Amino acid sequence: MNSNIQSGANPWRLAIIFLIPLTANAKLGYCQDPLDRNNSNWVKHTIVDRQKSAINSTVANDYDRDGKLDIIASYQGGVFLHRGTDWQPIKIYSFKPGNSRNKPGKACIHSCLIDVDRDGDLDFIGSNQTLFWLECPDEPLSDIPWVYRTIDDEMLGSHCVLAADVDGNGAMDLIANSFHDEKKTSVPRSIAWLEIPANPRKAKHWKRHVFADQDAPGGSHYMGFGDLNGDGRGDITCGAKGQPFTDGEWFAWWEQPVDPRSSWKKHLLAENQAGASNIHPVHIDGDNKIDIVATRGHGTGIFWFQGPNFRPIEIDPKIEGPHTLVTSDLDGDQDIDIAVCGRTTDGTTVWYENDGAGNFNPSVIDRNQGSYDLRAIDMDGDGDLDLLSAGHQNNNVVWYENQLKRKRISSR
Repeated sequence: MNSNIQSGANPWRLAIIFLIPLTANAKLGYCQDPLDRNNSNWVKHTIVDRQKSAINSTVANDYDRDGKLDIIASYQGGVFLHRGTDWQPIKIYSFKPGNSRNKPGKACIHSCLIDVDRDGDLDFIGSNQTLFWLECPDEPLSDIPWVYRTIDDEMLGSHCVLAADVDGNGAMDLIANSFHDEKKTSVPRSIAWLEIPANPRKAKHWKRHVFADQDAPGGSHYMGFGDLNGDGRGDITCGAKGQPFTDGEWFAWWEQPVDPRSSWKKHLLAENQAGASNIHPVHIDGDNKIDIVATRGHGTGIFWFQGPNFRPIEIDPKIEGPHTLVTSDLDGDQDIDIAVCGRTTDGTTVWYENDGAGNFNPSVIDRNQGSYDLRAIDMDGDGDLDLLSAGHQNNNVVWYENQLKRKRISSR
């Protein structure tokens, strides 16, 4: 996934995400051969290294209230909390069969944070063959395991979990997909938003609202949330990668109706998008009209749809496997920049500086480092956004210290 600034309701410090075919004649907004140079504006720090399984997702929050962010990552059959900044691991949960109808794997494919029980701290939401949450205890860094509870064990193929206030009632909901077919799940090729029950500690499942009912085929990947048509209600975007799934390779958005629990209308943005994965509604060019940034994370390229008609404009058609996506102001100039990373071990991490009008200048942050989850978050408390990355098959978690503003000030 990829994300915008990580968000959630919490009093503690938390850093906070027309059908038009793309052609070779689409406008290009990138400089020539952007990967020729290294970038000294970012410093790499390793949090977790050389584990025995992939690490697909990581989140951050100051759980012990010491002013330093801690991180949670899932790997090697469990969920671990790493205290900042010595990063010593505390195992807060061990995956085991019997908690749901599905056998868990070694790690979550995705995660997010929500104050599920409304007690003032952020609980952990994960997807590992089952949607589940872990209740943050009063002493989160003790050796006492966090309590596991199932959210939904019928949805299967939930590659993305996204926290958002879907129905606008002031409480966070969860958006998740279920990309498998009817042979594996009773909610095939669908996307839903799930409502937190009144008593989440006792509820067996959350209330599921399927707004894309068998309407998201082809290996749906990540979702985004934002008001795309200016009606004051949040809409939901998604991309579907295609192979080995059929009827994929598209980007689309679903329009929220007055009653979010009724049927939503699907709008196709672009098809023939091999490897479609990430898609974020954001303001790009300063015209006060919402735009959309998208990546082909199982293919090549990153581009944006210019609102209000969502005309596609290529940013970098050559970057390989940009599975992660960040859309945030990385250089502090009040416009939205972009960062991505390739998903494989030889991946390249790149940030794209926006000039405020939707023209992007890319700079390499790192090479030979893959990522399945990249988040913009102020890791060191200096007021700018750093990048936190789950290294996927590199079996690590790293963060990149942002020195863009510091070097700009020192050069004056």
